[in-house]
Amino acid sequence: MNIYRAPMNGRNFEYFGEDPFLAAQIAVGYINGVQSQGVSTTVKHFAANNSEYARFTSDSIVSERALREIYLPTFEAAVRQAHTGAIMDSYNLINGEHATQNAHLNIEIAKKQWGFDGLLMSDWVSVHDGVAAANGGLDLEMPFGWYMNAETLIPAVKSGKVAEATIDDKIRRLLRVAYRFGWLAPDGSYHDPLDTNIPRYNQQGRLAALLGALEGATLLKNQRDLLPLDSARIKTIAVIGPDAFPGSPTAGGSGLVPTFSQVSVLKGISDRLGLKANVTYDRGLSKLTILAVSTGLTSAADSPIPGVTVETFSKPDFSGTPTSTRHEQAINSGQSALADPDFAELINSIDSNTMKTFMGGGADAPPHFDRWTGYYHAKDAGKFLVFVENQGKYRLKIDDAVVIDHSDIPKFAVAQRSIDLTLGAHKVVIESLSGPQFGEAVVRLGIAKEGTLVHPAAIELAKQADVVVIAVGYDAETETEGADREFQLPPGQDELIEKISAVNPSTVVVVTAGGSVDASRWIDHVGVLMQTWYSGQEGGTALAQLLFGDANPSGRLPISWERNLKDNPSLPYYYPAPGTEKITYGDDIFVGYRGYEHNHTQPLFPFGFGLSYTTFKYSNLTVNPSSKSAVNPEDKPSYEISFDVTNAGRSAGADVAQLYLSEDHPSTTRPAQELKGFARVQLSPGETRRVSIPLDARSFAWYDVQAKAWHGDAGSYTVHVSRSSADPQLEGKVTVTQPIQIRVE
Repeated sequence: MNIYRAPMNGRNFEYFGEDPFLAAQIAVGYINGVQSQGVSTTVKHFAANNSEYARFTSDSIVSERALREIYLPTFEAAVRQAHTGAIMDSYNLINGEHATQNAHLNIEIAKKQWGFDGLLMSDWVSVHDGVAAANGGLDLEMPFGWYMNAETLIPAVKSGKVAEATIDDKIRRLLRVAYRFGWLAPDGSYHDPLDTNIPRYNQQGRLAALLGALEGATLLKNQRDLLPLDSARIKTIAVIGPDAFPGSPTAGGSGLVPTFSQVSVLKGISDRLGLKANVTYDRGLSKLTILAVSTGLTSAADSPIPGVTVETFSKPDFSGTPTSTRHEQAINSGQSALADPDFAELINSIDSNTMKTFMGGGADAPPHFDRWTGYYHAKDAGKFLVFVENQGKYRLKIDDAVVIDHSDIPKFAVAQRSIDLTLGAHKVVIESLSGPQFGEAVVRLGIAKEGTLVHPAAIELAKQADVVVIAVGYDAETETEGADREFQLPPGQDELIEKISAVNPSTVVVVTAGGSVDASRWIDHVGVLMQTWYSGQEGGTALAQLLFGDANPSGRLPISWERNLKDNPSLPYYYPAPGTEKITYGDDIFVGYRGYEHNHTQPLFPFGFGLSYTTFKYSNLTVNPSSKSAVNPEDKPSYEISFDVTNAGRSAGADVAQLYLSEDHPSTTRPAQELKGFARVQLSPGETRRVSIPLDARSFAWYDVQAKAWHGDAGSYTVHVSRSSADPQLEGKVTVTQPIQIRVE
């Protein structure tokens, strides 16, 4: 439930967007649904965990106001509105204190101010001190009690370092959750909550997956109304791209959900058309493993024999004699454990010591550092694409010049550079300085001349097709827990889009990703751009229905999509200062669209944006006092904002009406506008529906650090009913006659 700050975060695909109100409301619905079935939710990662690189050691330096207004509201709503059973502390430090022993967050805010009565657990191996964690509010160490155990805590209780009442409170919380969700009967007997009569593969699940994929897909560009496609007029459709088959239903890590079956883009389109049209296919690009092997490195500059030398050293400066030397055919080693579909079963079955070693916290072997050396033979001079896939710390040198330096910050799971090479042999060296956070290290390198990456067969198929669908993006190895990813699409994909769209103007680009990508090289040359995120097992079926108009795209962006990465307001504050692990959140409250508007920068696609096959009109805005309040019933004032939404087009469809609030003359620095409500409205052609969205006292308030309370000024406020943060449709005024003061308790 963390906040999306920048597209590089490898775990963005698990988040609910850049806006705390949006994320909170989605979380509340999610939690209510899960917990209605006797299953406790665990909301994570508490808190300010907004990147994957160095997540075990980084220290998020965040102002109290930014915490309260941006990074904590989703957790607050999870506790106060949805009554989540559990909270999980993150790996990182927050303002100098590990999350697992951060009493300000765990005790003062969550347990006392919000009234959280569930259990607070650690992320896996995120505890560093059993006594500090016990006193800092942690109730359960996961996955084993390496620090919070009898050997540590009993002497601490006897010596007075930990109060017995502190232990009693933890036991009550554990038992309370077990009783609440029916795992323990009143007599103390255990009840197995697993209902084996529910099929694990079932048609209800398929339908839910299909609806999620249909409603989440976001149409961002539709030039000349290329979509929806007319299946009666299409004789040949070419499906091209690395994400076209077999598909990427989810990204990697703990968020990976193995499927019993999945419908790829290729299968979904072919099944939809049946025998009515010819559906051709080419991957378009070789896999990264194939590119690595086909790079053709040799162990010597004058040798034609493929292979590289791997030397292992005991020191990170690679001094002294190697402890071992071996030869490999290519720089292409290892496999990511987090992309393994059996990972969930594995992680639930291994013992404590194996788990600790797997998580990188228990290996007793002395550290070792590998140096890979080979020679690349350029057949002619020009620009070459070089990539490295590795989640640890490393340094890539070509001809003794550093090309990619991840020795301090391992920024991306896959990093790529465009370099100039002359004809002949070039020395290539990778110095591996640390392993990944989980399991075996992947070390992979590939070099290829730019302009040669796209399969010629794909270009020929595109020329012959009436329409081309290019499926690009990431997968469970390139966008995953444990590492960040680049803003740029993976190696070769920009070139693929450029070459295909150059030979066929009727090109539909479909992106699989957990956030925005760099579209600058090709956005002006393609007819359609659709973001399908990670669309699950029925993604191909949903995409086909959307492409051919069986369903109307209704997804809206939960993020702002950058034109250029430098436009992102959080980018200057995303990485730590050199030589430190401190990430100073200098963007403060100006995250996402708040930051774009504060900096007077226009994104490529604004927050809340999404196209439809129909048109919507808004009218008849009214602002009325209300006796109801969504969050704080005892607080005044509260208002009800009502308006009409009309489907003025020829297709049934859903629009998402968004309510933004601005203070006209603020007494402190505030965003230009903030989302305070939204409503999804499904309408038939010509249908009109009256929509009402509440505003409570908290909607007008900002967090006053000095008063330790939510404060709203008396005065005039502007209400915008919009179709995105940049597309207001209606405007109204609200006058607050008395200052608002809301206690945090």
